Amino acid sequence: MTRKTVRIAMNGVTGRMGYRQHLVRSILALREQGGLDLGDGTVLWPEPVLVGRREHALKALAEQHGLAPENISTDVDAVLADPTVDIYFDAQVTSAREEAIKKAIAAGKHIYTEKPTATGLEGALELARLANEAGIKHGVVQDKLFLPGLLKLKRLIDGGFFGRILSIRGEFGYWVFEGDWQAAQRPSWNYRAEDGGGIVVDMFPHWEYVLHELFGRVKSVQAIATTHIPQRWDENGKPYDATADDAAYGIFELDGGAIAQINSSWAVRVNRDELVEFQVDGTEGSAVAGLRNCRVQHRSLTPKPVWNPDIPATYSFRDQWQEVPDNDEFDNGFKAQWELFLKHVYADAPYHWDLLAGARGVQLAELGLKSSAEGRRLDVPEISL
Repeated sequence: MTRKTVRIAMNGVTGRMGYRQHLVRSILALREQGGLDLGDGTVLWPEPVLVGRREHALKALAEQHGLAPENISTDVDAVLADPTVDIYFDAQVTSAREEAIKKAIAAGKHIYTEKPTATGLEGALELARLANEAGIKHGVVQDKLFLPGLLKLKRLIDGGFFGRILSIRGEFGYWVFEGDWQAAQRPSWNYRAEDGGGIVVDMFPHWEYVLHELFGRVKSVQAIATTHIPQRWDENGKPYDATADDAAYGIFELDGGAIAQINSSWAVRVNRDELVEFQVDGTEGSAVAGLRNCRVQHRSLTPKPVWNPDIPATYSFRDQWQEVPDNDEFDNGFKAQWELFLKHVYADAPYHWDLLAGARGVQLAELGLKSSAEGRRLDVPEISL
């Protein structure tokens, strides 16, 4: 067995997502399992190079996780100039991502990045073009496809459980504290449009790839984006105006005729089993899928409700559904996609969640905001390079 060290520049690991999901639960988890076996006698050994603006925070992470002190840097350009670094990963704030990825492409690094890939469609498409012209491998995080609940849902779709799919209804969100009397659980930049914040920019790219991969390409969008909480308090307890949307209500028409309705909100209190749930209704059956669980009701087992508001219900509607069994062991979704991308880079395994796929998400967010501003439904044209 041959061990091949792969040095990965990880920019933005002091942030919540970059640290928890990508560094700890993906790259360090791969090291804990002994590396990634490519199946040809080669084991990839990921060596993270922590990149960011706060040197003291990077040093603390390196010490905490036993990483070599030379594997931290506040100089992105120097890291990109290092020929031993193979891959550049970006989990920075959205507004800083586009230029950093351009530099990494120019340096000949393979690219793996969080979404959205840019602040606008033009920039996102340019990144995809530049990466293709440079002949490098590139991928975009599309983690929700690897959630156990959605993997079970895909199993149902692939097995023909639904018959003809009619509609998809999604509910996502939770109450993000304003920050005055209780600290907010999301960074304040998320609520400032000038810093790249907003729930449409954040979540519509997710909904694009979930809908595209599972149900069909999004053909049109009609959305209302709003700011329900106009003032919040930042990490230092200072009040600021929330200039970005914190809730969005979207209707998406899909290839094949299905209609999706998805509500996204950081100003909603949760009355559902999981923080995100999708109900799929088809001619032969329905399902409700969340982060981990999935429940179904087949046509043959569908009760016959009768509307009668004069008497109380004597049964639970939820109890009339059946749980879909795991039938498999599900790894962390971020780690699973990292493994696929590394196999794509080093074993030429197939991989289609690239920068063009990321650009589709940016496009949908851009059109969603435009739809809201203009108060009308907009077509979503197909994009290509």
